[in-house]
Amino acid sequence: MNTLDQLITTFDLGLRTVFATPHASRPYPAAGVSEPQMSEADKARAAALMRVNHVGEVCAQALYAGQALTARNARVRGELEQAAREETDHLAWCEQRINELGGRKSLLNPVWFGGAFGIGVVAGLLGDKWNLGFLAETERQVEAHLDGHLQKLPEADAKSRAVVEQMKIDEAHHAQTAIEHGGAPLPMPVKLAMRLAADVMRQTASRI
Repeated sequence: MNTLDQLITTFDLGLRTVFATPHASRPYPAAGVSEPQMSEADKARAAALMRVNHVGEVCAQALYAGQALTARNARVRGELEQAAREETDHLAWCEQRINELGGRKSLLNPVWFGGAFGIGVVAGLLGDKWNLGFLAETERQVEAHLDGHLQKLPEADAKSRAVVEQMKIDEAHHAQTAIEHGGAPLPMPVKLAMRLAADVMRQTASRI
């Protein structure tokens, strides 16, 4: 595709990610788990945590789209597109769990998508080894974030835990794949900046 076609495709992706109902290609991890009895406070807490996770998946779609748009190597582009397809499963699973909990998605999803897309474009322009390195570091931080959510979710909420556990497995695989394909370790200031931006996103998305 030429640049105009790629931009149109990305705009369409943004509309579908933010406004449409995503469809997973893999089974819902919590399909066989019974809905737990929880207090309204626990349900609200679980829904807020899953909303944050959903925002992370909105950002993942945008990041990978931006990185793929500016990737210089077809193999690297393919890895990014494969990771994005698996992240679509996560997006669908998080939205389904939010609905089951009676929660809502973040009202700022268009903002999250636009900002993450810009970051992805910049990462891709820096070159493929940094592009893959950014992917690996992103996934490492997401894996750590999900591990924290497993500690914060209500103890009875086995359904949310099943979703988060599978997401964590997938993120670790994406990070390892990026390293195996030549991803370079990012400088510490970049890692810290990524963590700071992620913290701002989490704190905001948990409320809005």
